Amino acid sequence: MMKCPRCGNARKSYFYKGSHGYYCRRCIGFGRLLLEEEEMAGKLEDIHADCSEYTMQYPLTKFQEVVSKECQMYIRTQDVLLECVCGAGKTEMVLASIADALNENRKVCFAIARRQVVLELSERLQIYFKKAKIVAVCGGHTDVLDGDLIVCTTHQLYRYQGQFSLLILDEPDAFPYRGDEVLHGIAQHACIGHAIYLTATPDSYLLSKVREGTMRHIVLNKRPHGHDLPVPRLFIYPSIILFYVLLRWINEHACNPRIIFVPTIKTAKRFGYIIGTLMKCYVCTSESENRDTIIHEFKQETNGIMIATTVLERGVTIPKADICVWHANHSVFDEAGLIQMAGRAGRSFTSPEGDVLFLCSEKTELVQLCKEKIERANHVCIV
Repeated sequence: MMKCPRCGNARKSYFYKGSHGYYCRRCIGFGRLLLEEEEMAGKLEDIHADCSEYTMQYPLTKFQEVVSKECQMYIRTQDVLLECVCGAGKTEMVLASIADALNENRKVCFAIARRQVVLELSERLQIYFKKAKIVAVCGGHTDVLDGDLIVCTTHQLYRYQGQFSLLILDEPDAFPYRGDEVLHGIAQHACIGHAIYLTATPDSYLLSKVREGTMRHIVLNKRPHGHDLPVPRLFIYPSIILFYVLLRWINEHACNPRIIFVPTIKTAKRFGYIIGTLMKCYVCTSESENRDTIIHEFKQETNGIMIATTVLERGVTIPKADICVWHANHSVFDEAGLIQMAGRAGRSFTSPEGDVLFLCSEKTELVQLCKEKIERANHVCIV
């Protein structure tokens, strides 16, 4: 039986015999390779000596330490789902597991859905693992593909079939990884050992693996600063009234960075124009060609305004940011997305409270469920 070693496809209908042999059409978007060529993928170089040593600016909290040790223990025998609230320090809690793998000369990969986060995380990991060669692999950064620790987008995993003993998947419930069978298959075939899944909002697939007993579930609902998660305040009014509430909120929180999430690109552009006539603001959507520059400039300001679609719901941390979600009841937003957007607030030690405002044109069960889940997380710290 034929089986694609890159995406795991075994359906005959996806295989095509060209003039030089069979190839899989299911993952052809990553380049057409003959099955025989894919099976002969080159091995990565050995890991440098002493690269497993790492240092942290601050020690883990007692709760983080418990989670880190559990993850370190269970990942040796099975996959691990690390469900931690936004801002809990998921990266820091897997450093010990990474160090164990590197110390045993096992290759490690940190895979993330979005390019911007790859670049930021690779810089952070290089600070922790000073002696290690950390390589970022994503769009525009594919010249160097091998290192002691590889940080890449999930799309770049196709280059590494059968190469990693430890694969860490950050935000596996996020677009584009979520629900993409090809990316799932590529990730599974890149890892010959076990995987750690990091997320605040696990999807039904991950939770089904937990129920089956094939994945260990570790939960932490406390941020390092020890404060509760900001619970969204709900305002349910007609849109015209909501807009006045929004303008008042912008003025009341003028001392902090403010991120206004909107459901559509059209709304982002319209708000950018209207609010831009009153004060300086940034607009960031999937159509923004200079997205990295926009985010960088916004981070430099102490009290800027960012109007964004869901492209900023994950991975981007703005200290002291306050959050508003316009039309939180819109069908574009799901529970996970709302939780992630709310999770942008209150992450800073100097501003651990944060403010989260959900503006709704009508009452919906989804918005209420989101609020209740955050409230429950504040009552149960660790599982």
